[in-house]
Amino acid sequence: MGDVRRVERASLIASRLLESPGSSIPALFDRRYDVKAAYALFAHPQVTPDTLQEGHRSRLREVMTSGPADRTILLVEDTSAFSWSGKAPRSDMGPVGSGKKGLQGFFVHSVLAIEWGAQRAPAEGKARPALRVLGLADQQYFVRAQQRQRSAEKDSKVAKARRRESEVWNYTTLRLGEAPAGARWIRVCDREADIYEFLTLCQEEGQGFLVRATQDRVLEWEAGPGSGGRLFAQLRALPPEGGFTLCLRARPQHPAREAVLSVAFCEVTLRSPQRPGKAPGGLPGVRCTAVRIWEANPPATLKEPLEWMLLCDQPVRSAAEAAVCAQQYSARWLVEEYHKVLKTGLGAERLQLETSQRLYAAIALLSVVATRILALKEVARIDPFAPAEDSGLTERERRLLALRLHRELKTVRDVILALGRLGGHMGAHQGTRVDHLPGWITLWRGMQALQLMVQGADLALSLERFGV
Repeated sequence: MGDVRRVERASLIASRLLESPGSSIPALFDRRYDVKAAYALFAHPQVTPDTLQEGHRSRLREVMTSGPADRTILLVEDTSAFSWSGKAPRSDMGPVGSGKKGLQGFFVHSVLAIEWGAQRAPAEGKARPALRVLGLADQQYFVRAQQRQRSAEKDSKVAKARRRESEVWNYTTLRLGEAPAGARWIRVCDREADIYEFLTLCQEEGQGFLVRATQDRVLEWEAGPGSGGRLFAQLRALPPEGGFTLCLRARPQHPAREAVLSVAFCEVTLRSPQRPGKAPGGLPGVRCTAVRIWEANPPATLKEPLEWMLLCDQPVRSAAEAAVCAQQYSARWLVEEYHKVLKTGLGAERLQLETSQRLYAAIALLSVVATRILALKEVARIDPFAPAEDSGLTERERRLLALRLHRELKTVRDVILALGRLGGHMGAHQGTRVDHLPGWITLWRGMQALQLMVQGADLALSLERFGV
């Protein structure tokens, strides 16, 4: 950031954000000088999301490129809109959401690095395996341009040459770079990433992909299943190769449930679409495995049975491997939870900063802090009986938590249940479901209460030191 003092100031702000999750910037500091210094830092031209997150990403890169040679890391990603309402339109923001009058903002594309197979013991049951959140691998900000009426005289070539929002997927691929030899990085994306250029660029950069298909693409003719025709028709014509049960999370108007799923798969070559100067099929096709996962006998009350059409860069040879694809894809919801932590828990949309540059800088710091809150929920599922030191809380935080709840915290599970109890979770009480771990909102509330206790302990030490 051009000056070591800016680095120190950014570290101080991040520490305060971690100590007081959800607090406004003026509430983070006691001195007016520190508040003004924080605003000045966010306004400096050299302070950008990339420079603020450089240290975090560099350390994460070391983690991602070290470890076992056959390590698998999921790079789950998604784009989320951050919006603010105001009567006067701002030139540095654009339309978001439904286009409601006065609603404006920008978009943030985040990539979380998650270790697959982090659980020490083999996963049991119907839920996905536990995941270790490693950090924020990449993040990009962009503003949607105002829609303008096209004139009849406007050249179509100009319209085709304009920068598109979908290019963020390619920029992310190039920024992440090539995976180390032997390691497997899998880009886990929803239907927005079903783009020909994205799939081919992942293969060129040595990155795997697991993308939910939205385009009913034309297949190239070749021998064997999946030859010619359309992708969806070919997959739906295949007989089921097996089945498994998967626990599905709750969604709006859809409660959490267990779904009995069937799987079918085949290798396909996706024909390239039409591009400027190239007819359909004029570019190399995308060789991959198409996996269909669906409910053959859905509940009668279900209006929309589950059906996933997944594109995977690796071969799938059995129903068990197809089930792994489904579990890996189901881990994509973590990035949605992450954006919810950022907005609801840490109050990113409650920031009252005057320019988008300042908002970018503040959200960039909040984005790193959010990874810790998100990781708390998963840490107890990885190895619940690991020592309490592996929980991610400091020794002082654990001691205060034990004193507050009058209990001994020996394992990671003990710490997470105690932190959840501080946030209002009842699972730690006798006679209730102790196997039901608290969610991130409850853990966030517990962290808020715990940090107040830490501040109180600091004040108590100061009173004792000065003999007050």
